[in-house]
Amino acid sequence: MGRYDAALKNYQDASIKVATSLAFLNSGQNLIFSSALTAMMYYGADGVATGQLTVGDLVMINQLVFQLSVPLNFLGSVYRELRQSLLDMETLFNLQKVNVAIKEPENAKPLQLTGGGIKFENVSFGYRPDRPILRNLNLEIPAGKKIAIVGPSGCGKSTILRLLFRSYDVQGGRILIDGQDIRDVQIESLRKAIGVVPQDTPLFNDTIEHNLKYGDLEASPEKVEAAAKRAKVHDIIQKFPDKYATMVGERGMMISGGEKQRLAIARLLLKDPPFLFFDEATSALDTHTEQALLGNINSILKEKARTSIFVAHRLRTIYDSDIIIVLKDGVVAEQGTHERLVDSGGVYSELWSAQEMLFIDEEQEKSEEKKKQDKKKL
Repeated sequence: MGRYDAALKNYQDASIKVATSLAFLNSGQNLIFSSALTAMMYYGADGVATGQLTVGDLVMINQLVFQLSVPLNFLGSVYRELRQSLLDMETLFNLQKVNVAIKEPENAKPLQLTGGGIKFENVSFGYRPDRPILRNLNLEIPAGKKIAIVGPSGCGKSTILRLLFRSYDVQGGRILIDGQDIRDVQIESLRKAIGVVPQDTPLFNDTIEHNLKYGDLEASPEKVEAAAKRAKVHDIIQKFPDKYATMVGERGMMISGGEKQRLAIARLLLKDPPFLFFDEATSALDTHTEQALLGNINSILKEKARTSIFVAHRLRTIYDSDIIIVLKDGVVAEQGTHERLVDSGGVYSELWSAQEMLFIDEEQEKSEEKKKQDKKKL
């Protein structure tokens, strides 16, 4: 807050300085012009009185002085606008010099989907060279299956989704989709085939309908409403005074976190891509709504064979996955179904036991709190 206040004060001081200098410039120009005009008109009138000049000469002097002075009035503002334009042009040229990390080959072809299988072959990646996240990662995601990726914080779960979306490129190995290296296909075709529900949902400062239609710009109002119903957000929208015309505010600050996540899921359903990525997609929802929404998502997955990847910390949301992949230190520690991993006594079993104990404690606390409230009512 202090830094913001200091920046505003510097901006205020600079604005006052510019306004003051411009006022002095205009005042000086007006003073010089008025003095010169008065003197020239005096000598012109004196010439007319003595017969040396005619009335036409006096009018000519008056017009010439005005034609010379008018451009001077714009000198200060024109100079300021010119300087601002030059600064903007410099910023534009600097942006053009920025090297784009993600580049598309000249002969790149559209992504051809035959099933939707994903394969990581010896993938290594790190946001910084001295801190690798993935170390020679090898894993295979079968087509049309529900896959969950779990593990401790910092093990690379969300990084896998970013690499698949090509927000970054791998530093070693390769990622294949139906046998095609994603670095050799058109970025647009790759990203069109992927729908993501991130943990922090980005929303534009516009209406709910506009934010939903970001998933499909050509969607009709009926399709938008149908997607909202499937995401369990339609009834909430109907309670708003402006319904689908409700403004969400900058980055969605006028609605709750749970409503933002449900809007993101509705947007994903409207896009209807072959790959579905969920990165902690229900972290802001209560348990009841979360279970209802997950049941709805599972029914949607069964309607059409899609490859879906769930990144989650809460294991109760992904226990029914076809394959659960457990990451640790950037490699696959173990994988399998929920039952097999719990029985194996490995990393997943430890995480499950810890979370179940925490869940039981929370449920007991809620039950005791409810009993106390019931006693107070009685």
